[in-house]
Order: sequence, then structure tokens, then C-alpha cells
Amino acid sequence: MKFWIYTILISWFCHLTTASITRAQPPITLTTPQPESFNRGRLTGVIIGTTVFYGVTLFMLKKAWYKKSVPFHSFNDNREWLQMDKVGHVATAYLFTRGGYELMKWSGVREGPAVLTGGLLALLFQSTIEVFDGYSEGWGFSRGDMLANITGTALFMGQQYGFGEQKATMRFGWRKSIYAPYRPNVLGKTTGVQLLKDYNAQQYWVSFNIASIAPVGPSFPKWLNLAVGYSGSGMVGGHENPQIFDKDGREVKFERYRQFYVSPDADLSRIGTLDDSWRRFIGTVQFQKIAAPSLEFNRIHGVRFHPFLVKKD
Repeated sequence: MKFWIYTILISWFCHLTTASITRAQPPITLTTPQPESFNRGRLTGVIIGTTVFYGVTLFMLKKAWYKKSVPFHSFNDNREWLQMDKVGHVATAYLFTRGGYELMKWSGVREGPAVLTGGLLALLFQSTIEVFDGYSEGWGFSRGDMLANITGTALFMGQQYGFGEQKATMRFGWRKSIYAPYRPNVLGKTTGVQLLKDYNAQQYWVSFNIASIAPVGPSFPKWLNLAVGYSGSGMVGGHENPQIFDKDGREVKFERYRQFYVSPDADLSRIGTLDDSWRRFIGTVQFQKIAAPSLEFNRIHGVRFHPFLVKKD
């Protein structure tokens, strides 16, 4: 459910950021912040749009997901899904913070306040959802989720405050898994639902820009990144796998295990031929990991090489 909510919020941030391509004067990049004149009209529009969207979103959530309230309570889901949900919260918080920051910079807000506002907006959205969960009969307030939200926000803010650029960015990867058909009510019946609910199919990456962290020469491609990824496999239940059977009635058992990846990546916002407006737009919306050869390690299969896409298992 939470990933469905986050998808709507991400789409909204991307929509507002897209508008800056045609209207920003002059645009700026995440990697090279520049002075920009304050634009009261843009900032007013961002504030009104954010407030309206926030209110409408809360109203819709109340009606669709949080119909029955119970006393506020918490629950511990830190051991579920091999912590894939927590890594997802980190990545989502990072993306929201970056989106909020870019909206502020588009409005001409100075660097420091823009970074702070981006982080506060991200935490406001995600904390509200966590509080709603605390009053929900089927959920509960998760301290682990909140810690992950803070971590993702801090990842962006710390780099922007400390370096004035994002040396490490978050990426998302996905491939259809073999497990969803065994528990479609939990992992999703359709590809669209599986995209959000099947943790076996998701990968999360931290993509490091080599030229910004290593002493390379001027001829080294500034867009080249090295990404480190994480995923989980064999999961048809949160804490443990329930007893399941195939279509012939035979019991099927899956072993749960973690997967670690290394792969080249590209930061398209650093391509030298792009103008600044496209740099800022691409840097914000480039959340999908670019398909590239990768090495995987896990305790079941050892080391595996994937020539293009991660193996579907």
C-alpha cells in the first residue's frame, strides 16, 4: 500500500519538475549550484500546489485506506522481507528530498534553505503516512520506517550541504520474479501490482559518481558511475514463508536469501553536451537503474554474472 502512495507522490514531483524545463531562468544543476534570482510567483505556486496536494492526498487516504481507526499503536516490522521495505523507504525519502530541493531552487530560494525545505517536505509527507498507520487497524507506527525515512533524507541533505553535489545517488531496478504466482494475493496478480508489492522483483542501488570521488584525469567520463545494489529472493511471506502448494497440490519450498550486486551505471545529468535545464530535470527524475552488466553474490548461488538484466529468480 505504501509504495502505491509513494508512486503518486513521485509522479507529482516529476510533473512539477518537468515544468521547470520550459520556464526556469536560468536553470541550475544539483552538481553545480548557482545563484538564481528569487521568483515570488514561482514560490507562491509551489507553496499553494504543495499544500493543496498534501491536503487532497490525506483526504483520499482517509477515505480509501484508513476507514477504521483504532488507538495509536506501533509494531515492529524490521525483520520483514529481508529489510527490502526499509531500503525502499530510504530510496523514496532520498527522491522526495531531491524533488523538494529542486522545486525550491526553481523558485530562486538560496541553497541552504532549499536543502532544508526539501528535507522537511519529504519528512512531512512520509511521517504523516506513518502516523496514519499508527491509527490503522491493519498496520501500526513503525520506528524502523521512520529511521529509514530520516536516513534517506539525510543522504541527500548531507551531501548537498557538505559537497554541493550528489556524489552518491539512489537508483531502483526491477525484473519480474517467479514467486508472485505462488501468492498473488500478497505479491500481486498483475505486473503493475507486482511492481509495487513483489519485493523479490525489486533492487535498490547506491550509484557513486567516479569522477567526483576519485582522482581521475580530465579525460575521464564525468557521467560514469559505479553502482552497488541489494535485493532479496525466495520471499513469499513477510517474516517467513508459509506453506504453499503448486497447481498439482505438491508442496513447494523456497529458501530466502539476500543478493548483492556491482554494476556500472551512468549519471545522465553529467553528460557535457546537455544544457543546464536538462541537467537539473534528468538529475531529479533519473531514478531507474540503467540496464548494464553486473556481478551478483549470494550464499545460495555464489557469484553470478548477468550480461544485461539481473536474472529472473
